[in-house]
Amino acid sequence: MEDEVDRLVAAWRRERPDLDVEPLEVLSRISRLARHLDRARRTAFAEHNLEPWEFDVLTALRRAGAPYQLSPGQLLTQTLVTSGTMTNRIDRLAVKGLVQRLPDPGDRRGVLVRLTTAGQDLADEALAGLLAHERLLLAELSGGQRGELAALLRQLVAPFDNLPE
Repeated sequence: MEDEVDRLVAAWRRERPDLDVEPLEVLSRISRLARHLDRARRTAFAEHNLEPWEFDVLTALRRAGAPYQLSPGQLLTQTLVTSGTMTNRIDRLAVKGLVQRLPDPGDRRGVLVRLTTAGQDLADEALAGLLAHERLLLAELSGGQRGELAALLRQLVAPFDNLPE
């Protein structure tokens, strides 16, 4: 089965036979897959009237476990945004009744962001919808192939995820 990357690589090999274009065979496919995944995710989130950033914050809180709360700093670490952006996001989610700010009992100056019941329900529903969309993207692979691909991608991604900050 031929794909668009095969055609792209063949064209570069014809036009620039002096270059080793092998990296394109892997990384161009990853890039194209990322675009397909982004579309599938946006569709899944839209079905729940969520923006991707809303899903990120709600699910970070949901993954924290009961009582489903984190400090704004912990949310920053998990979502990779600036503190000003996070403040704005927390404000917008609070207006929607999906999170609430509480005083941090361990730090009188600090606050904790807690998922409301409505926020928890929405996070759970959106995650289930997302997983259904993502299963469709992986449908061509067997369980063994999915495991092998996950291991290979982990090997490729882990050095980036473990860079010192």
